[in-house]
Amino acid sequence: MNIHLGMTSLSIPSALKFPFGLLIFCLFAPNLWLQVSAQSLPSPPVARLISNTSRGTTYTRPRRVNVRTSDTDRPEASSSVLSPSTLLTVAERQAFVSTNEIRERNGVSLLTWDNELSRMARAHSEKMARLGFFGHETPEGLRLRDRARAAGIRFQVIGENIAYNQGVEEPGKFAVQRWMLSSVHRANILSREFRSVGIGSFVASDGRVFITQILIAR
Repeated sequence: MNIHLGMTSLSIPSALKFPFGLLIFCLFAPNLWLQVSAQSLPSPPVARLISNTSRGTTYTRPRRVNVRTSDTDRPEASSSVLSPSTLLTVAERQAFVSTNEIRERNGVSLLTWDNELSRMARAHSEKMARLGFFGHETPEGLRLRDRARAAGIRFQVIGENIAYNQGVEEPGKFAVQRWMLSSVHRANILSREFRSVGIGSFVASDGRVFITQILIAR
């Protein structure tokens, strides 16, 4: 019996063939089993999660919920930052608070609430929902400045952000987060020119929440 190990040849007497063969089998069998096992039972793939941030701020995916009109259009009592007579829907309050939190973090003065702007914003949100359009210009051709003048609102500088979403837990807050990802909308929110803001929400029959934010310097 000759066993070749590499380039070396070893001659073994017949009386030792069986014990030596058993020894060799014991030594090499585990390696053979590992090779067969590795080929027949591959390791399962490992999932890796990658997170992405924008300018150091993480925007998380909102939890999906069933939005009811009463949840987003129900007026809430005002807080100390608003006039005692001010009534906001849940979505309006979320957008107002989120906007001022962002301005405060960026060293910009807080915006005061303007009821006239809010009525104008609510009217635009409702019109978008009922007429099925999404834009700063109405189907009649009225732009932001035209709508402000029609409402009797005087201004030096005026700006507007609009959004709609559906099935999110905090539609007002989520709208502000999405605006902050756009350079134009972000510029409106962080502008030092604006002093007041009005926000108006309206829930369409299909559950979409339309939100209009109007910022102004008088």
